[in-house]
Amino acid sequence: MLKIHNNDNVGVELEGELRGHKTALRDISAGEDIIKYGYPIGRAVVDIKKGEHVHTHNIKTKLSGILEYKYEPVELPSYEKKHRTFMGYKRADGKVGIRNEIWIVNTVGCVNKAAEKIAKLANERFEGMCDGIFTFTHPFGCSQLGADMATTQSILKGLVNHPNASGVLVFGLGCENNNIEVFKKALGSWDDDRVKFLSAQDADDEIEEALGIIETLVKRASAEKREECDVSDLVIGLKCGGSDGFSGLTANPLIGRFSDMAIEHGASTILTEVPEMFGAETILMNRAKNEEVFSKVVNLINDFKDYFTSHNQVVYENPSPGNKAGGITTLEDKSLGCVQKSGSYAVSDVIAIGESVKEKGLNLLTGPGNDIVAVTNLTASGCHMILFSTGRGTPVGAPVPTVKIATNTQLAEKKSGWIDFNAGRIIDGADLDEEFFEYVISVAEGRKTCNEKNGYREISIFKDGVVL
Repeated sequence: MLKIHNNDNVGVELEGELRGHKTALRDISAGEDIIKYGYPIGRAVVDIKKGEHVHTHNIKTKLSGILEYKYEPVELPSYEKKHRTFMGYKRADGKVGIRNEIWIVNTVGCVNKAAEKIAKLANERFEGMCDGIFTFTHPFGCSQLGADMATTQSILKGLVNHPNASGVLVFGLGCENNNIEVFKKALGSWDDDRVKFLSAQDADDEIEEALGIIETLVKRASAEKREECDVSDLVIGLKCGGSDGFSGLTANPLIGRFSDMAIEHGASTILTEVPEMFGAETILMNRAKNEEVFSKVVNLINDFKDYFTSHNQVVYENPSPGNKAGGITTLEDKSLGCVQKSGSYAVSDVIAIGESVKEKGLNLLTGPGNDIVAVTNLTASGCHMILFSTGRGTPVGAPVPTVKIATNTQLAEKKSGWIDFNAGRIIDGADLDEEFFEYVISVAEGRKTCNEKNGYREISIFKDGVVL
C-alpha cells in the first residue's frame, strides 16, 4: 500500500483485487474528512475501520455550487532558463509546425462524406509528397444560433490556423449559415498561398476541383523541410481520460514534471477539463501569477459551475463508471489527481475555446472533460501535440499527435496498439522524467504516435444551445 502524503488517512493499494483503490490507514469517524494527496476528497458517511475499503459505499463528495475565493498566493519554485532545439517546420507567419500535413476543414457537416472521399483519393494520388491529407468531420455549421455558431467558427478557425498543416482547404456546401463568405469574416486574415476555399454547390465536380486545389497545396508542402527550431515555440496540451487509482501517482505527475521542464525551456503548456478541477481549484488559483489571473481562474471555475446548474445538473456528477471501477471515488479524488498534470509553476493565463496562447508558461483552457471535445479544444488553441494519460485505455486521437501515457504497466502491455509510453514503471521506482522529455521531443521531430499510426483522428465541437 502507498501513502501519498503525510496527512493522508487513506492509502492506495498496489496489488490484489483492490489494486488502485483506497484503504483506511486508521479508524475514521462518520462525518470526518477523507484525506488523499494531503487534501479532502470527501467525507465519511459511516464509521470506517482501519484496513477497510474506502469507496463509493462509505464516502460522499463535499462539493457544492458557486463559492467565494480569496487569493492566497503560494511561494513558487524558481528555475534557470534552459535552451534546446528540435527539428520542425518554420511557417511564414512565424509559427512552428511538427507535422507537414494538408487539412480539409469543413464549414458544415453536410460535406463530411465528400471531404472524406476527397482525403482518401488525395492520399492515394499524392502519396509521399507530404505527411498526409486529413479531414475532421463534425455535424455543425448550420442550424446553429448565437454562441454555438461562434464556438463552431472559433474551433474551425483554430484548425485553419494550425501550424501542423502546411496547407488547408476550407470546404463548404454553399447554403449553410457558416458558408464560406461568412466564415471568412470570422477567420479574419489568411495566407492565400496556404489557405484555399471551395464551395461544393459552385463546382461542377467538387471532388476533382478539390483534388486540383490539394495538388497545389501538396506541391507547396513538398518543398518544406525540417529545420532547427526552438523548443520555446512548442505548445503542449495536457489531458487525462479514463483515470484510475494510479493516475495521480504515475502518469499525471510525470506530465506535470514535463510541463515544468517545458516551461523551463520557454514553451507553453495548456491544461483543460474544467469540471475536473472542481475540488482542487484553489491549488491552481493560488499559483496564479497575479490577482488578474487569479480572477480569471475564479471566473473559469464559477462560470462552468453556472453552466452545470443552468441545465439543472449538480457540479459533482463525475467520475464515470470506469473511473470508479479503477479506484476513483469522488470528483475531488479525480480532480486532485488531474491537477497533478499542471506541474508546480505559475498559472500564466486563462484562455477561451478557440483562443490561442498569448502568454508563455502554464495556461488554463475552458471546456468540459469529455475526451473528444477536450482534445479538439486543445488542438484549436494551437497545441502541437497532446499528452494524454489514461488508466483504462482509449484509442481516441486528436488531429494532432496524441501521446497516450499508461498509468499502469498492465494496461501498457495489454493495449500496446493504443499506448505510447508506460508511466506504470514509476510504481517500481523508475525515474522517467528525462526519458519522457526526450520521447516528446522525438514526437515533435516526426516520431509517429499510435493515434497517427492507426489513423485515429477526430473532433467534437462543444455546443450548449438550440439546433434549429
